Amino acid sequence: MSVDFELSSAQKKLKYDVREFAREVLRPAAERADRIDDPHEAFVAMKPVFEQAHAMGLATDFLPAKYGGGGGSIIDLMIATEELSAVDAGFPTILLVNGLALMPLTWFGTREQCEKWIGLATAETSTDHLGGWVVSERGGTANFDHPSPTAGIQLVADHDRANGEYVLNGEKHWPCNAGGWDLRGADANLCIVRTDRTKGGKEALSAIVVERGTPGIEYEVIDKIGLRTCQNVTMTFRDVRVPEENLFADGDGDLVINRNFTWSGPLAGIAAVGVARGAYEFALKWSKTYTGGGSSPIIGHQAVGHLLAEIAAKIESGRYLCWKAAHYLDKYDSEGHALGAMAKTFCGDLMQTVVVDCMRIVGVNAVDRKFGMEKFYREAIVFPLYDSGSLGMQRRKAWGVMADPGFTPDIFVDGDPFTYTKSMEGYGVLGGAPPGPSRHG
Repeated sequence: MSVDFELSSAQKKLKYDVREFAREVLRPAAERADRIDDPHEAFVAMKPVFEQAHAMGLATDFLPAKYGGGGGSIIDLMIATEELSAVDAGFPTILLVNGLALMPLTWFGTREQCEKWIGLATAETSTDHLGGWVVSERGGTANFDHPSPTAGIQLVADHDRANGEYVLNGEKHWPCNAGGWDLRGADANLCIVRTDRTKGGKEALSAIVVERGTPGIEYEVIDKIGLRTCQNVTMTFRDVRVPEENLFADGDGDLVINRNFTWSGPLAGIAAVGVARGAYEFALKWSKTYTGGGSSPIIGHQAVGHLLAEIAAKIESGRYLCWKAAHYLDKYDSEGHALGAMAKTFCGDLMQTVVVDCMRIVGVNAVDRKFGMEKFYREAIVFPLYDSGSLGMQRRKAWGVMADPGFTPDIFVDGDPFTYTKSMEGYGVLGGAPPGPSRHG
């Protein structure tokens, strides 16, 4: 059969192994951490869980085998992500951001850079390695590909050729993992920087790896209402000196952003499915035991039964869209920008309606913190906003792909390749289509 949704025996084992880990190890730790007032202490409290997940390969299995990773597929990573997210959505974010920090090296970096930075993450002595994905800024970066040099990314990296360094000045807001366990920085922070002060976002951006402990950076932890088990910070750069050999994708930082958020899109989508599934499992169990003061469980009421059936259908549809996107990205090395974006935005929006409907089934007890349902609500709020935002980069990226003359609605259903190019960028940054005709290839 050309269409097959059957999990292999290895994938089924992965699913149930991670489910056991999520329920037995992650859940009690996440429940404790979620109640800690200090956001950095809440993150640090998850370190022992991270180390156990690392020992299982969950932090490195998706990295290429030739650099020490497990060489696993995006679909495998997706199976694990759903199981973790059904219990706590913040923790798998820590793992996935390791990928956002390191996967761009495999697409745009040199072999030497991959061997160095991915090798550090996959070394046998590394049990708590963190990578940070540092792109967002306080003024907003949804329009990172704006043609003006004063819009979009404003963390500037000036080349000091005499000393063989880049000097970074500016600020980043919301990067995940970037502060590290001790606020001295992640082991490797992949930063998108402006290397040309005179050009727009399609020509002026690059990527650079900033090592842990690099002087001149201040970290301030952001206190969030949801996903409290992962870390987000504000980073301030003041004359931060980084070796020039740490730079890559010179002038193509825009493509790094788009491809990275394509890789993460269906993973964020399946994380949303996981949250929705967690809420659904809670509501389903509740409906089979709670009577609402009547003589029988409320699942016997038509309104509850119909709503549960609709909830289940939404979860199934979201899961299979993510699986389709992952299959396509595995096939074409994460080139599937519109499909990845659709998986993320569709599931993020779908999950919010599912969680609210589950709360309606549970009733007023859903807002009592002792039952745990309110945590699903707090996490549901985050999904349309993070991972480049459903109304920000993700839908605009899909728009640019579909506007290209070479695009047809059959591309994804037929599984044909479709490469993302700079001509597909810039849509919406000036209120409409980018200047000049769009050309694929």
